[in-house]
Amino acid sequence: MTGERVLVVGASGFLGRHLCPRLFAAGAEVHAVSRRRVHRHPAAARWWTADVADEAATRELVQAVKPDVVLHLGAFTHAASDLELVLPTFRSALASTVNLLTALTEQGCRRIVLTGSMEEPVGDATVVRPASPYAAAKWAASAYARMFHALYHAPVVIARLTLTYGPGQLERKVIPSTILSLLRGQPPRVSSGTRSWDVIYVDDAVEALMRLAEGRGPDGATVDIGTWRLTTLRSVVERLVAIVDPTIVPAFGAMPDRPLTDSRAADAAATAALLGWRAATPLEVGLRRTVDWYRAHMTRSRHHGVAK
Repeated sequence: MTGERVLVVGASGFLGRHLCPRLFAAGAEVHAVSRRRVHRHPAAARWWTADVADEAATRELVQAVKPDVVLHLGAFTHAASDLELVLPTFRSALASTVNLLTALTEQGCRRIVLTGSMEEPVGDATVVRPASPYAAAKWAASAYARMFHALYHAPVVIARLTLTYGPGQLERKVIPSTILSLLRGQPPRVSSGTRSWDVIYVDDAVEALMRLAEGRGPDGATVDIGTWRLTTLRSVVERLVAIVDPTIVPAFGAMPDRPLTDSRAADAAATAALLGWRAATPLEVGLRRTVDWYRAHMTRSRHHGVAK
């Protein structure tokens, strides 16, 4: 990707902070965008402040950057079913996607990579029920992407990510919140833990996104990014307890289970055929790396007198 101009939307988020340095290392000219002003990062040629849920701001951004490749990572990622999440999620996950697809199709570019989610429902559209505003918005965004490819030949691919974890994730997410509770010596409060997840380490997810950005996989494709292995939340929490402090007893059932949720693993064989890629980080290794990062982060925070 040497010399290619790459626009990363949502660059200040969890995936973006891991992806931008990888793009920079590959020789790309990285243009990072976020809704809030961000201090310059050495992996980005330029940081832009823009809300791509705003049509005019999106057109202005695309015309100014004229990207060869775009990776849209930005979305409000809270997967709860609360009513107050509907409009913020609609703007951040769906309106932003439609605005970008429109501006980029008009402008022209080589590749558009959208991050979808395994939370999106599958099956007959007349009977499936999204389990959250996030799942509904991602489902609709993927439908728009397929329409843009079919009708307007937009060079778009959808990376349908499974549950991604690793250093620097939002503390409200289940894996970092569990780790932080354990590091503080507190029993983590979680749901029953019976739901199964396909869990992928962030470095593996970034490598798959890189291959899509490079141009692997046909335009219009939806590509699962995961491990194909299902693991219950209870198993993940128990592994974290064993890593941090086996004397702590998690409070399973302290939080409600989410309604209407299904368990679905990525089709790793199909993805390997398209991208020549498979997830390489075992769950135990990824969890230990993540625990080590949060432990070091807490240590640095205490050293500098910062309350976390």
